[in-house]
Amino acid sequence: MLYAILCYASEDVVCSWSKEQDDAVMEKLIGVQEKYAQAGRLGPVARLLPTTAATTLRKVKGESIVIDGPFAETKEQFLGFYTLECADLDEAVDFARELSEVNPSGGSYEIRPVSLFNPAKVSA
Repeated sequence: MLYAILCYASEDVVCSWSKEQDDAVMEKLIGVQEKYAQAGRLGPVARLLPTTAATTLRKVKGESIVIDGPFAETKEQFLGFYTLECADLDEAVDFARELSEVNPSGGSYEIRPVSLFNPAKVSA
């Protein structure tokens, strides 16, 4: 089963890290990813830019409106995601737990099964 691991944390905390602190966190997160990547089970991983770089398209009364910034103001922001092939939900939870243990920003990890709607075509 393919799972998406959605990463949420306070971007104020994450964006306040020095380059050295950020590099150290990224190195630890890559360490967690390695065993899944080597087994060919890690899919795309993305780190999103801050919400100040976001644009939201929202439909209001039948009209599409483009808004600068994220859809909603929240305590935690969506900062990135992993896609991961797991045997079951327990394995996906274990992966998210490993991520949380090496990430000093705290936050939360939302785990969702993925159903491919339009899989990317990769040419050899």
